[in-house]
Amino acid sequence: MTEAKALFDQGRLAVIANAGPLIAPMTKTQYQNNSVPKPPKLFSHNDQQSTWQALGPEGTKIGWGGRFGDLVAGSNTTTIFTNISVSGNAVFMSGNTVFQYQIGTGGAVAIGGITGTLFGSSAAATNFGSIITADNQHLFAKEQSAIVKRSADAQALFQTSFNASTVAAPTQYFNPSTRANANNSLATQLQAVARIVGARSPLGAQRQVFFVNMGGFDTHDNENRGHADLMARLSHALGYFDTVLGTLGMRDRVTLFTGSDFGRTFTSNGDGTDHGWGGHHFVYGGAVKGTEIYGSFPTVGLNHSDEVGSGSFLPGVAVDQIGATIGKWFGVSDANLDLVFPNLRNFQRDLGFMV
Repeated sequence: MTEAKALFDQGRLAVIANAGPLIAPMTKTQYQNNSVPKPPKLFSHNDQQSTWQALGPEGTKIGWGGRFGDLVAGSNTTTIFTNISVSGNAVFMSGNTVFQYQIGTGGAVAIGGITGTLFGSSAAATNFGSIITADNQHLFAKEQSAIVKRSADAQALFQTSFNASTVAAPTQYFNPSTRANANNSLATQLQAVARIVGARSPLGAQRQVFFVNMGGFDTHDNENRGHADLMARLSHALGYFDTVLGTLGMRDRVTLFTGSDFGRTFTSNGDGTDHGWGGHHFVYGGAVKGTEIYGSFPTVGLNHSDEVGSGSFLPGVAVDQIGATIGKWFGVSDANLDLVFPNLRNFQRDLGFMV
């Protein structure tokens, strides 16, 4: 992770140790005695991904990134571009009033057949566009047309601005397992984010939340090779993102953090590790107090107080604390942080990793 190390040394990257979902601080004894509420459905992939993103198991509808969007959307001229996902649907991005705008690495997806030609005819495309966006006396049809028109107008505005905003493309990364260079999809997603940041003025956006994703961390087997590759990809993407933000003059105004479902067990299953709980994460940005580890790494040893079974560690830092620390920097008031994170009152509110 040479790029990540350089960012750490330069003060723009920090480590958050042993973090995970919690309802309240908990000791191993309290965990064993069930005397403190536990997050529901621990060690389940889908449920813990949802708990990281939305503070509740699968089926929870509103994520804390979406709640942030609800609170800051008023500062954006075009609110539809407040929360943007470059990696499909994510509950993290869903708010009460703000909906996630989903794009690909090439930009927003257009409705087919309403521009250019349709069946070889430009008139057919124009007429088709008029039909699906026309006003209607029937209330359901009226609303449908309004939504389609809003979508088409937003796509046209977004794509024009996105196409005009360019940053250098990422290079390939070096896979330490295969000893070969390869494309990095995470870096490509972050390229799209950087282009949107560069287009913030024509898009009418001052405060935005983005979501990108990389998989492959369910390392039940082949972990030595797989984990090395994952860390190389993450490091390369962080280094690339830092470079392009520097060219945009936006390092101090963008913060990136990692989240997951759970860490891995410290004990091996023979060729990998199994579902854990507490895990370690990165936070990056010019406003990050880097060159530091926040929280504490669990001490490894027989019957250690943080180990709750099968090599899984009880988190020492709650997701709520990470979110609240970033939210405060983002401009969310203390009162609203308590609304977004109902369990925040149980914890130290600010971990101190943001200026």
